[in-house]
Amino acid sequence: MSSLSLPAQYPSSAIPTAKKTVAKLTLWPLVAATFFMVSGGTYGTEEIIHGAGYGRGILILLFLPVLWCLPTAFMIGELSSALPAEGGYYAWVRRGLGNFWGFQEAWLSLAASIFDMAIYPTLFVFYLKAMAPWFGIGNHGIYAGLFVVVTCAVLNVAGIRVVGITSLWLFFLLSAPFALIVVLAPFKMGAGADAHAAPAATGLGLLGGVLVAMWNYMGWDNASTIAQEVERPQRTYPKAMIAAVVLVALTYVLPFLAVYFTGIPASAFGSDASWADVAGIIGGKFLGFEWLRFLIVLGGMMSAFGMFNALVLSYSRLPLAMARDGMLPKIFAKRSAKTQAPWVAIVVCATCWALCLGLGFRRLITLDIMLYGASLMLEFVTLVALRIKEPGLRREFRVPGGMMGAVTCGIFPLLLLCLAMVESGNETVLGMNGLAFGVLIMFAGVVIYYVTGKLKIRHTKPVVIGEIENLETV
Repeated sequence: MSSLSLPAQYPSSAIPTAKKTVAKLTLWPLVAATFFMVSGGTYGTEEIIHGAGYGRGILILLFLPVLWCLPTAFMIGELSSALPAEGGYYAWVRRGLGNFWGFQEAWLSLAASIFDMAIYPTLFVFYLKAMAPWFGIGNHGIYAGLFVVVTCAVLNVAGIRVVGITSLWLFFLLSAPFALIVVLAPFKMGAGADAHAAPAATGLGLLGGVLVAMWNYMGWDNASTIAQEVERPQRTYPKAMIAAVVLVALTYVLPFLAVYFTGIPASAFGSDASWADVAGIIGGKFLGFEWLRFLIVLGGMMSAFGMFNALVLSYSRLPLAMARDGMLPKIFAKRSAKTQAPWVAIVVCATCWALCLGLGFRRLITLDIMLYGASLMLEFVTLVALRIKEPGLRREFRVPGGMMGAVTCGIFPLLLLCLAMVESGNETVLGMNGLAFGVLIMFAGVVIYYVTGKLKIRHTKPVVIGEIENLETV
């Protein structure tokens, strides 16, 4: 495949020109954006330790990257290096499994985003109220949430480079307070035992801890939707995925290890404000001011903002890619002339998410995992399908172990997702069994696909099997 030349209708001079006119995302901004699409820092992991205890909780946080994250990162590394297309996982599934499954992949991801995206402005407001109680009065919190939605939409319209650099700076800023906890904790050994007299850890238990950890470790494929806006994507994506897995795991494990030695019991991590309380104990007061607690609260706001910002970047590329393929109206393919950002898709998605502000999604973790997991399994099937259908497809990175490695790559994620589906049967959503509710959403995607086809709302373009996507400018 290395000897492949461009056909006449694709002049070689045209491609480098397009690549030079728009700023692209480089390795570390991509790592930072992926970090926020998946994690957003140590926040949100409190229930894992509260429910499973320090020992089992830390083991969960250490082993899930191996069983859940690395197989996903390997799969994404291969597919994104082979097909660095706008729309990422949607484009892979459509090419490997056809139009129907490509549409379902996009539907499942966008449906999951409805349950996911309203959480982050809500978390932003939660931490904001801890600093300024005024935002807890009346509709002030809703307005603050709208501020997050609008600001992130504006940043995304400003271009991918702006989002990437913003994510990089936010990563350093929100990680600093936890780095201080890790550094200061050894000087507070045993100091937390009396400060938090609490019963033994109870709550979610081991299974609940695993499910919450899965939720905290999911979203790796979100970064794939921006592939055509990444510099040298075939080489950048595999490096970025591995670096992000290591980075996320460290940000989860190191702070808990440090706090364990202070004597603060696992049951202290029972609320959203747990890290702020722990920081108050470890940092103490300076001139009567709990400075480290304040920094943790400020970091929580930055985490929620950064996650929403990065996920707007990811999800907005799905309508863009679908519109180009005739799956959605062409208006969704409109881009900014200056930054090439899909401004119509960004505005429409942001409006839908803004309408969901104020809804409670804490009990929907298993439903979120279920929808995301179904889309993820389609990606693992696509990995194998493309190995069979297009063995000659140029791949800068391959899942180790040949065909057997590609087949077995999805086994552990599949087992974990089955666990989540079993658990979803114990949840109730809008008065319905959680598993039934999730299946209903999946079935809705099938109905919408056939209805739009019958009404000729879709004008789907055929999938092109060729190597034009694999070319990159050196």
